[in-house]
Amino acid sequence: MSRLGRSGVEVTALGFGAAGIGNLFTPLTDDQATEAVTAAWDKGIRYFDTAPHYGLGLSERRLGAALRDRPRAEYTVSTKVGRLLEPSAETGDDLDNGFAVPASHRRVWDFSADGVRRSLDASLERLGLDRVDIVYLHDPDDHADQAFREGYPALERLRSEGVVGAIGAGMNQTAMLTRFVRETDVDVVLCAGRYTLLDRGALTDLLPAAEERGVSVVIGGAFNSGLLADPKPGATYNYTAAPQELLDEALRLKAVADRHGSTLRAAALAFCAAHPAVASVLLGARSAAEVTDGAEQFATPVPDAFWKEAGLS
Repeated sequence: MSRLGRSGVEVTALGFGAAGIGNLFTPLTDDQATEAVTAAWDKGIRYFDTAPHYGLGLSERRLGAALRDRPRAEYTVSTKVGRLLEPSAETGDDLDNGFAVPASHRRVWDFSADGVRRSLDASLERLGLDRVDIVYLHDPDDHADQAFREGYPALERLRSEGVVGAIGAGMNQTAMLTRFVRETDVDVVLCAGRYTLLDRGALTDLLPAAEERGVSVVIGGAFNSGLLADPKPGATYNYTAAPQELLDEALRLKAVADRHGSTLRAAALAFCAAHPAVASVLLGARSAAEVTDGAEQFATPVPDAFWKEAGLS
């Protein structure tokens, strides 16, 4: 277990990213979602990350149900604020936002102090919990002023009141996360897709700043949405079709891993986990089989010869 920044909150080195059980792209049954969470628990994972955005609350509801009979002191949950869910009269689906769920609600951006409190209260209700351990400001890219002026101070108050144990921000970019690290007293930031075998952007700003300031980093998107899990024509990179040059690089790294008796999946997870500022790597999985495979890959050492031949040592 690793402690997040100066907080008392601890996370396992491998975490469970719960977007998949919110019907990311394709639907799952409640039983399949529960099986995925159970597999994570059986593999020793005790950090679970979710958000209202994931399936319009479905991920939170399913995660809470799957953890309901587990000892609350034995696991860590994070959720996010910044998108309020309001009832909608829409009759279609939410696939435009990536989730195979009915469009029963609409997302409303709100990083105000009141919005933060309302979002957290609604998340607790969906999760069926009386507290969460970590709260992130979620994707404040186009709402920086309100997020820094109102949202972040609201999280500070929640932390000082003991409502949450650790606070931070989660984004798909490094520049604003670095600003949070340098200008606020966050405990942790969640960086998705910007520190991988194919995108090492976080090395230029975020990770050095986090080390300097004693802020922990959680890494999401270690497989860049699929390309590093199974590189082949049609594979996705950051949720769109992978450019040919990145597919070629992923195939090169896979061939190197194969030569050294390893796998690209193991190398992708190990790369993210190795940086001293990284406290946890989130495994985005939608089935028990994916969880089991990911946990086993994470636990398997990658030979030094791979890093040397890949040019990453």
